[in-house]
Order: sequence, then structure tokens, then C-alpha cells
Amino acid sequence: MKNLFKKHLTSNSSKQTESDSAAQPDGRREFLKKSALGGGLALSGFMFAPMEDTLAQSTSKVNRNSSPSELKITDMRYCVPLTTVGRCPIIRIDTNQGIYGLGEVRDGGDVRYALMLKSRLLGQNPCNVELLFKAIKQFGFHGRQAGGVCGVEMALWDLAGKAYNVPAYQLLGGKYRDTVRLYADTPEEEDSNVFSAKVKDRLVTKGYTWLKMDLGIELIKDIPGTTVNSNFWKTKGSQWNDRPMTHGNTKHQFTQVQITDKGLDEIAKYVDKVRTAVGYDVPLSSDHFGHFDMNNSIRLAKKLEPYRLAWMEDVIPWEFTDQLKEISASVETPICTGEDIYLKEEFIKLVDAHAVDIIHPDLSSSGGLLETKKIGDYAEEKGVAMAMHFAGTPVAFMANVHCAAATQNVLALEHHNIDLPYWESYVKTVDKKPLIEHGFANVPNSPGLGIELNEEVLKQHLDPKDKTFFAPTPEWNEKRSWDRMWS
Repeated sequence: MKNLFKKHLTSNSSKQTESDSAAQPDGRREFLKKSALGGGLALSGFMFAPMEDTLAQSTSKVNRNSSPSELKITDMRYCVPLTTVGRCPIIRIDTNQGIYGLGEVRDGGDVRYALMLKSRLLGQNPCNVELLFKAIKQFGFHGRQAGGVCGVEMALWDLAGKAYNVPAYQLLGGKYRDTVRLYADTPEEEDSNVFSAKVKDRLVTKGYTWLKMDLGIELIKDIPGTTVNSNFWKTKGSQWNDRPMTHGNTKHQFTQVQITDKGLDEIAKYVDKVRTAVGYDVPLSSDHFGHFDMNNSIRLAKKLEPYRLAWMEDVIPWEFTDQLKEISASVETPICTGEDIYLKEEFIKLVDAHAVDIIHPDLSSSGGLLETKKIGDYAEEKGVAMAMHFAGTPVAFMANVHCAAATQNVLALEHHNIDLPYWESYVKTVDKKPLIEHGFANVPNSPGLGIELNEEVLKQHLDPKDKTFFAPTPEWNEKRSWDRMWS
């Protein structure tokens, strides 16, 4: 091929006079110089090259370790590392050609949500991402139950990108941005000096330009006279308790907890302290209000309007569309929800009803990269912005980065593990760039998700209850049910 190309160029150049060269417009000369397929053969070379050479050159950037049309899934393996939010299972889908894809079950989810899908994937071509997604999406549901389907979907895009030697975002239609803005959680701190130091570290040292804080009745539960009907629920546990018939496992409207004027004042004092430390140049969002109803949500939102919060998140459960719409219509602060919603259909209901100002999917629950892009694209057409919830390892983080790069109306992506010193060390980037620089995630140009696992670091931080590290899982090979949902 090289000799043929050299011969052709020599022949061409001997026939071309200096005056012809001088007369050729600069634009056309540059076009011919830069126009190439597969990174090297000019268009004029294709006109004379044999078909075999043309095909070889035009596919030269396809991963030669992979023949995409012949890829087959051979195994699914896992490990369960820890983060600030607990267990975050990483899955690895292996193939017959030595390349693999990485995915992640949502934080707090069970790796078995993914392993049960293995028997539906064995022998399939991972590049048929949408076909396989449609085959397994019946096994996901809202919240963490979606984690298996979404983790598999991530791994399939990672595999497809590696097979075709392109970044995952390219397979979603290309990118809008080279970096993705991140928003950083601001942890609760009773000591104002400690709190101010952490805020300064995020803004000045680490360069974040958007913050989010936890807010609500957890802050005032020990202050007398701030809530109504709280004594009954105090004996049952906090909003994080998951036992039946506790405050934490009772939908907000059914607790009949109310906030007094004193309670509203105390919460406003806390927000004032945060806003004073942060300033008004930085967007400030809020989350985790506790379980109280629509009316108290409106009262709280109105109390906090002077502080211009970027959004109030999940003030009531996401499925109560009419109540969310009333809250949104009653207050100036943007209302946001979506981290527990599975698939685009429920987001479409919220957007069509104008029930929220901002949708907030967690890619590890919403359906994975492509489904989340579809959600964002639909919201964009209706004039609704999208922020992205995230609280896992760098594997799911990079899946989010690729999706955010490919979706136009994204405001910012959450980073929940800023204070975990080894978090970024869980992976190595193929392009050697840092995952995060000055509060922005770098969008890689490397194939797939653009990362490799740092196995030594992962092994040091596995869940003490499950030290499995990507061992074979033959016990999940057999399919034992009839899955078709129609007759």
C-alpha cells in the first residue's frame, strides 16, 4: 500500500508544474492535504488504489483486536468497592475477543440485579446495545432496582466504543462540550469554622463553581418547637430508616409532620450562613428536606426565596405529578426531581405537565447513557433543563460524563465523593488526563468510557462482606424463565 501510494504521488507530482501549484487556491490545497480517511490516505490516492487497499486504509482506526460483527459476550464478573455512599458494585462484561466493558450498579444497589441478566446476554453481540437494552429493561424498576439494567447498558457502550475505537459519546451522536461542569456536595457541619473551611476548599482550592447542600428537618430535629408531630416519628428513626412504618419509609404526605415558624426561621438561618460563605456568584442547590407534605414544602420554599437557591430537590416523592406542579406554580425557586425514576416515560409526564423546572435523572437508575440522552433531548424540546445526579465510583462517573457531553441542556453533574482521597485512583484514564480539573470533568477522546481499572487500589477498598474480585460467575449462566411479555 505504501509503495503504491508513493508511486502514485511521485507520478502526480512529476506531471504538475510549478505554475499549476501556484495557481491552486489555498483552500483547495488545504482541503486535499487534510482530507483523509483512516488517518492517512488523501482523496486522490483513493481514486487509483485497488479496492483491497482502500478498505484496509479506511478501516485502519478500527480496533484490530476486535472484529465488531463477530464479538460475543462470554462472561459477567464483578467487584464491590466502597465509597462515601456505601457499596457501589462494578461489573465487567467479557467477550470472545479479549476486550471487555465496564459498568456499575447504582450506589446502594445489589450486584445481583446485574448478575441475573447475564444469562440473557451470553453469546450476544454487545455492539447491539439498543437491542439488548430492550431485551433486559423489563428487569429494572424505579430506584436502585434499575441498577442492574443500567450497569449493563454502560458496559455495552464501553465495549462498543472499544470495538469501533471511538468514545462512547461519539456513538450517542457526538459531543457538545469538552468539559462537563460539576456541582459539589457541601456536607453539614455544626462547627461554622469547619464548614467555612470546607466551602473554601471546594471553591478556591478545587475550583468548583456550583454547590449543593443537605437541608431540612434533620437540621432542626433537636431544637424544641420547630416541628409538629415529630415526637411520634422520633421513636421510629430518621428519614434514612428503611424499616416499614418508620418516618424514613413513609411517603412524605403521610407523615403529617409540619414545620413551625420557628423551624422555618432556624432553617433560614442555616441557609443564610451557607450563602454568606459561598456568595451569590455561585449557584447553590438544596436536597434532603425530610418527609413532610406539599403545603409545608411551599411554606419552606417561600421562606428561602431571598437566598435564590438554584433548585429544591425531591421535596416530595417524584410520582405525585399534580402536587409537584402546584409546588412549582406557587414558588419562585426552581423545583427539581428525578434521581429515582426509571426510563423516559415518567420524565415525559413530568415535563408535559410542567410539574418541575429541572429534571434530575441518575443515569444508574434512568436507563443508562442512551435513555438518559433521550430524556434530556425531550426535556430540551419542552424548555426544561437537566441536571444529573450521581454518587458512585469513577466508572459510572465517566458514563455520566459521556452522556452529559452528548446532551445539550445539561446544567451540571453531581460529584459526591470529593472528600474521599482515593476515589479518583479507582481508575486510570487512557488519555492520561485527570478525571477532574478545577471543578470540571474532562471529556476523553479515548475509546469507550476512556478508563481502565486500577486493580491494586480497588482491592484495598472492597466491601468487607464480599471480597470477590472479578471471579467467574458460572452460577448465573442458566436462563430459568420465559421472559416474553406478550402472547
